[in-house]
This record gives sequence, C-alpha cells and structure tokens, in this order.
Amino acid sequence: MNSEKIENLLNLALDATERERQKSLELNVGYNEADRTWEVIVKFGGTTEQLRELLQGNFPEQYERIRITNLQNEYAILLLPESIVQAVAGLPEIEYMEKPKSLFFAVDSGRRASCITPLQIGGSSDLTGTGCIVAVIDSGIDYAHPDFRNADGTTRILALWDQTIPAGSVEALGAPEGFYLGTEFSREVINRALEQPTEQQRFAVCPSRDISGHGTHVAGIAAGNGRASEGKYRGVAFGSDLLIVKLGTPQEGGFPRTSELMQAVDFCYRKAEGYGKPVILNLSFGNNYGGHAGTSLIETYLNDMANLWKSTIVIGSGNEGAAAVHTSGTVTMGQMTAVELAVSQYEPTLNLQIWKSYADEMAVSIVHPNGTIIGPIRRIQGTQRFTAGNTEILLYYGEPSPYSPYQEIFMDFLPANDYVDAGIWEIRLVPQRIVTGRYDMWLPAGGVLNAGTGFLYPIEETTLTIPSTAAKVITVGAYDARFNQPAAFSGRGYTRETNQVKPDIAAPGVEITSCAPGGGYTSRTGTSMATPFVSGGAALMMEWGIVRGNDAYLYGEKLKAYLIRGARRDINLARGAAGGTVWPNPQLGWGTLCVADSLPG
Repeated sequence: MNSEKIENLLNLALDATERERQKSLELNVGYNEADRTWEVIVKFGGTTEQLRELLQGNFPEQYERIRITNLQNEYAILLLPESIVQAVAGLPEIEYMEKPKSLFFAVDSGRRASCITPLQIGGSSDLTGTGCIVAVIDSGIDYAHPDFRNADGTTRILALWDQTIPAGSVEALGAPEGFYLGTEFSREVINRALEQPTEQQRFAVCPSRDISGHGTHVAGIAAGNGRASEGKYRGVAFGSDLLIVKLGTPQEGGFPRTSELMQAVDFCYRKAEGYGKPVILNLSFGNNYGGHAGTSLIETYLNDMANLWKSTIVIGSGNEGAAAVHTSGTVTMGQMTAVELAVSQYEPTLNLQIWKSYADEMAVSIVHPNGTIIGPIRRIQGTQRFTAGNTEILLYYGEPSPYSPYQEIFMDFLPANDYVDAGIWEIRLVPQRIVTGRYDMWLPAGGVLNAGTGFLYPIEETTLTIPSTAAKVITVGAYDARFNQPAAFSGRGYTRETNQVKPDIAAPGVEITSCAPGGGYTSRTGTSMATPFVSGGAALMMEWGIVRGNDAYLYGEKLKAYLIRGARRDINLARGAAGGTVWPNPQLGWGTLCVADSLPG
C-alpha cells in the first residue's frame, strides 16, 4: 500500500522486486540487500530522545536494528528494517519521508578574472580568509599536500570526516558524536600522521585518501596556500582553516547519497559553531531527480540550515547544459505532443521523469522503437508494469506532496536481459484537460548514460542539478575566462515553475590548475572548479565583514546580494550565453564573479 507521506520514488522502490531494484539506476540507492534495511530521510519535529522513544515504543522487536541520526532543524536520517518503513512513515510524528539519491561530481587563471588579486597585493588590508572556515564536502583531500599545511608543516585542517572508513577500524577513533557513519580524524591525529617518516606509516595513523583527486583540486582552488608551487597556484582564501568531509560508502561501490551530504552539512555547522568561526560550505555534487523547483527535502534542508550560524552555502549548477538530458514544452488542446528519446546500444538502464501541473490532465503513451505502443496509461496512483520488446517499464503516477504542488510521472526502463532496447523511443502526451500545459522531462545526470542516449530535441534551460536549485544557496555557473566565453556544459536556469534566478553568478571553470594528490598540480574543467572561486571569495568577504568587524552580518543572503551587486556584466560574454544580453540570464545569472567590486566602499 502506498503512503502519501512517502515520496513517489520510495513508494515505487518499496513496490519493486529485488530484481527490478538491482537493474535500476535509482531504485536500489539507500537499500542494503544483505541486511534488508533502508536508509531514509524524514522530516520530524522533535529531539533525538523523542525520536528514539517513538521508534522504540512502536517497534520494540526491531529497535536494535534501527539507527538514528537526528540532524538540526527537524530532519533525521534513519536506517530501518524494510518491514517497518511504511509503518514508520505512518506515525503521526513523521511528517514526510524520502529515499536518498545518488550524487554526481560536476566535473567535465581564474583569480585575476574574479577580481581577487587586487585584494591580496600587499599592505594591511590584504584579505586571505583568516579567521574563517572553508568546508569542502567532496571526495576527500590529500592532507599531506604542502598547500594544506602551514609553514611549520602542521595541518590547516581542523577536522576530516571520512564517511568511507568504518567507525572503529582505526584505533581509538570513531564516527563523529551524534553520527554512526565513518571515522573522524582530528587536527591532532592528522598532525601525528604528518610526522611519520614514510607514507605507509602516515596512512596507518590517518588512512583517509582522495582517490579521484576531485576534492583535493576543489580545496586547492578555494583555499590552497601554494606552498608546493612557490605561490604560483595559490588558492583564493589561503589563510583560512579547512573542514573536510569525504562523502560515500565504499560497500556500494557507487556514488555518495543525499543522506550522506545532509549529515556532512550538519557536521560542518556543528564544528563551525564549536570553533566560533564563520563557515563557507562548498558543495560540488548534484543529481537530476526532482522537480527542480527547490521543494525536495535536501533542498528545504539546505534552506533551513542557511539560516543557522554565520554561514554561506555555495553549490555548482552542474554540467548538464549540453548533455541532452532535459526537454520541455507546452501541450495544447487538440494536439498530441511527441517527445523522441534516443537510446544507444548497450544501455544497461535508464529512467525518465515527467513533471507537470497537477491541474493538467494528459494521457501518456510510450512507443517502443519497433512500433509497439504502450498506453494510454491509466492515471492511477501506484506502480504499473509494462513490457515492450526486451524492455520492462516500471511507471509511477505520483501525487502532490506536502512540500510540492507538482505532479511527477516516473518511468524506469529495465532490460529483460542485459540492455534496454536501443533505438528511438517516443513519449506521447495527449491533452484531456489543460490549464497551463507546461511539462518538463529529465534523464539521469552525471554522465551515467552512454554517449548517444538523450532527447533528440533537448532544451538547455532548467538543466541545473539538484540541490543547486535551493533558494538560499549561492548557485555557481561556469565560464571560460581564457577566452571570455560561456561554458557550454554549465547547468542553466531558471528553476522550474518558481522561476528563481539560478545560477546566481558565474566563475571561471575551464582548465583550472589546482592541487592534485601526491603534492603536485593538475588542470580540470567543470562547475566544480567554478564553485570554489566563489567559496574562497565568500571567505575573503566574511573575513572583511565578520572577523575584522566591518559588517557582522556579511553572510548568507546578504553576502549573495553583495556578490550580485559587484558582478561584472560583460555584454560580449553575454552575447554567447543562453538568454543573450539580458541580465540576469539563465547561463551566467547576474554576471561573473568580481570579489573586489562586491565589497562595500
């Protein structure tokens, strides 16, 4: 039985068979087959003790298998036996429940272009981020890299939480207080590791590694001090302290989850408040699941957290601008709309979301490449199953939730054998009763689909990844500062239905040189590289305002407003952007980052 307090995707996942979940890209995320448990995100307006008493009182026989992480601002992460997930959602005290989603990296000479150099050219007014914390939530960090160490060789990292290292696997260390995931390494432990004579001995003390190098690169742009390059590749806020969270759970061998991101954000806020220092959170992950209107629990959670402490949250807009994973249009009475989707050879699985106004009624049909027509599909809530050729389709007609007034139709394409049938699929929308007629469709983000899979007529607008669609974060797009051109890959706005200006601002994101594991440097491209320029710039502004006493409230929405005011609006750059020379526009937002012009005075 489906619950209206459970999101559509989790309802479908609970209805699906184990075989269907295993073949799906999204349905198995958060499920542990060995333990038959689900990790879920809930909205709950009480204390940890109240949540513990609630679950223990209602599920005494299952309570030993339940894990609880109660986050700030009425959110919690629960690990529940599969048999009680729906019953937990049915408790009056539980307001809403979602499953976690996979997150993907946004990766595909910016200091001068971002007007940072004038603030660091010598004299007593130099801004370095001193007194501020830059929190990088990513793939980890090479903590031994010289750019993250002080002149005496000690670490600049206040704490490193590696979610992939099981608690208790390293002597005398465990998960952070209030969490059950991973292992926290303090500054003292990292310094002890750095004192070891060999790499093997160092990693015996602190075994956290950045395998992909993504987090190391991002941290270097935001806050590297350039010691390994004699200052040549110095980052923006090179005098700041660092908090590092390595996301992910290795037993799944896949991508980190939104539930892990939420815990990481909570951890960074707790640490920053404990140190009494303003904090900038840098997030370079995203996904495509959701209505792109800022209404999912991860987005509302970030909005709520943005109201806590002296903080600024900065998120990349993703790299889906030219990826053919989004399309949209308007259905009008008396005319069928056909959306064509190309599926390349050897595609193991894919899913498709349709988002529309709940007031609109339209019949949906699916046409297989061989001409077989499925539908019109009945408009009933719950899971429906269809087979065409060698492909099974799970379809879920959703209802509006307490947090979203929009309707979702979710389709999961699963192979009967190894691969989804290749060719041109068609999604037909036949109007029945139309009020607005607007629809949007998304495929998965993050480059998980094969080349050649995508909409034949994609729409580049509204290709922002979630959670960059959250209202109270600073959303960053990318441009190529070398040639003063927009970056075709950069995720574009605005948000669906709510029509918020996103991205807020753009920063250099093409061929950016920064730190690499092992002590050297490398170049990378993506909105992941643009985001830390803004994070570092925010640290400089918060140092000027909060640390130096010029403006005690220079954080959050106020800091965003200052960045917007100081942004450069180059007409030549805008001519190549989506939206043209109008400011703001969907590709560059309010303009390009200029920190020097964003400070008052």
